[in-house]
Amino acid sequence: MDADFELLEAWRGGDPRAGDTLLRRYFAALHRFFANKVDDEVEDLIQRTFLALVRSRHAIREGDRFRAYMFTVARNELYRFLRERRRDREAIDFASVSIADQGISPSAIVARQGEAQLLLRALRSIPIELQVVLELHYWEELTTAELAVALEVPQGTAKSMLRRAREHLEARLRRLGRGGPELERTLESLDAWARAVREVAGRGG
Repeated sequence: MDADFELLEAWRGGDPRAGDTLLRRYFAALHRFFANKVDDEVEDLIQRTFLALVRSRHAIREGDRFRAYMFTVARNELYRFLRERRRDREAIDFASVSIADQGISPSAIVARQGEAQLLLRALRSIPIELQVVLELHYWEELTTAELAVALEVPQGTAKSMLRRAREHLEARLRRLGRGGPELERTLESLDAWARAVREVAGRGG
């Protein structure tokens, strides 16, 4: 079994040191996940995620890796939070609406460089589901197999979603005024660019 799952089981069994170890190990990753999507609720959502991890032992499947499973729970907590904050309580189609559409202006990540600001802005302007895909793949380096676990979809679907997410990001960057050869260079080096922004996102953790 994944050693992190062993820590989770120990925490569930009443060992607070195991919980402290997991929290220290994954706080920064969860902070990055929530910080570009919510306002001042980042730490609350991290706490909610860990509480849900303790409760949801039945959801673990053979072969799952802890990080992928953790982001499944984090994603579900994010979606629950976004539904709860809607006054009309109507369903949200996370495949079509963006964080920007929800009227959220995350302040937990402050990027000084223009390129980083542009990418963060573009990410928040594409459908939430696709923003999650890109950030998990480029910031947390989840493989498509791990993405499939985190998104609760087949691996082939995860690959298609990643491809579609890149297309949406490119279109959004073009719309924000970044075009021509400079845009092409940016997209060709998206891995490096995204990882640089990951460092900006990680400063909160």
